Amino acid sequence: MQQLICALLTAYLLVFFARAILSWLPPSGGAMASVNRVLADLTEPLAAPARRLIPPAGPFDLSFLVIVIVLGILRNVVCS
Repeated sequence: MQQLICALLTAYLLVFFARAILSWLPPSGGAMASVNRVLADLTEPLAAPARRLIPPAGPFDLSFLVIVIVLGILRNVVCS
């Protein structure tokens, strides 16, 4: 069970990183738009409440950074 949770946390962290990287690219149609939509659908349930608690610092979404740090710490605790 621990390995499954560890794998899910790792995958979720990768999804967050993928969304961050793709957010730097200009939106386009086709497959990239579909990938962006799937990544947004997967990350918004955690990102939206965090954004309400942590205000942005100018153009930077600090809630994303907090989520990644917390998930990373949680992953280290579970996977060790």
